Amino acid sequence: MEDLDFTSPAREPLFDPAVARACFESLGKPESVPEGQPFFAEDQASDRMYLLGAGEVRLIRAGKPLDVIRPGEIFGEMAVITGQRRTASAVARTACRAFSLDAGQFERAIKQKPEFALMLMDILVNRLRLALALLDRSGRLAGQGGTDGGRVFDKALLEQLSGALKQRAPQAYPAGRAVMKEGDKGGFMYVVLTGRVAVSIKSAVVGRIGSGGVLGEMALLDQSPRAASAVAETDSSLLPINRGDFLALVKSMPAFGVALLRALAQRVAQMNARKN
Repeated sequence: MEDLDFTSPAREPLFDPAVARACFESLGKPESVPEGQPFFAEDQASDRMYLLGAGEVRLIRAGKPLDVIRPGEIFGEMAVITGQRRTASAVARTACRAFSLDAGQFERAIKQKPEFALMLMDILVNRLRLALALLDRSGRLAGQGGTDGGRVFDKALLEQLSGALKQRAPQAYPAGRAVMKEGDKGGFMYVVLTGRVAVSIKSAVVGRIGSGGVLGEMALLDQSPRAASAVAETDSSLLPINRGDFLALVKSMPAFGVALLRALAQRVAQMNARKN
């Protein structure tokens, strides 16, 4: 919860405090932080994420308060998932008790309890939708231009996905064909096997997705209307994944969940950078 105006994860539909606590308590490290002392500082290199057990934590960026973390909530996960520096400081508002996971423990938690990955994805999708809404409100969404989306799945993982989804034949999208439409219900997410897809919001191109990239995962995960439209820019081959496939993959293929988490976190960071 390091970025601006995020909804509390304890209120997210997929967030189960019991699952989160089990992950942190079984694999993590208990910590106590006195009132007024930091858990971490803005721009600090750090690889620990936290579940607050007692007390309150204030998030601060550039000297300005962002949010207050309360018991049962997770914070500091963005830096662990992306490997980047902290985007905010976390300071104990009162005396606090927490559990922390480092990057290695985090990955073990995902493998042991795939539901943990789903919970974090749901939180990140919520943050991404909020970041998009704030950019649109400020007029910064239009005119940003389309940037190339990073590869989410490497060649080996793409082959594993294709093997795990033999019942799902790749779909051909000739250049100019629509893949999805903003506002529609999202029955599938898509993995780009070959070609390039342009993603737009309110007719403004905001990204281009190439081989190994994904699109449509936000609506699939939170079952909200599509946030964007997408059109094949070149002849493309896409692997469709429905919600049942998606949930099964997260549970059976931890690398799939970790890769998608990192991609979502990177997108959140990119969108928040546009706000500044």
